[in-house]
Amino acid sequence: MGAVYFYHLTRQPLEQTLPVLLDKARKAGWEIAVRGTDPARMDWLDEKLWLSPEDGFLPHGRAGGPHDAAQPILLTTEAHSANDPACVMGVDGAAIDPDEVAALERVCILFDGNDSEAVQYARGQWKTLTDAGCTAQYWSEESGRWEKKAEA
Repeated sequence: MGAVYFYHLTRQPLEQTLPVLLDKARKAGWEIAVRGTDPARMDWLDEKLWLSPEDGFLPHGRAGGPHDAAQPILLTTEAHSANDPACVMGVDGAAIDPDEVAALERVCILFDGNDSEAVQYARGQWKTLTDAGCTAQYWSEESGRWEKKAEA
């Protein structure tokens, strides 16, 4: 059974935090799906990942292309990802199902701590997933570095 890690972003924006987490997941040998809710926002993330420094390049693609199954990192708005990920990173309030957490190595939920609606939604996800028996960790960068603040 996998685990779900919640990342409460308060100091660094998504476009800076996501590449760090993607790099760690790739080093673990995982295929990853980055799941969002808005296609335009996923296009924006795609552009940000392409513009990252050459030595930090993360091979990835947007869902809907002919090579989706071969992408190590696939950006999508769909619940099913063609690259058969071991890790799903949910952004912008993407839905995550408890059965999905159980079937994956890791689920990461990244949410903007400066957006009260995003915080409330993440709290609801925490409750739903932990009530369903999912192992969860809550990480905060409020102190300036990532610290685990809760575990269930």
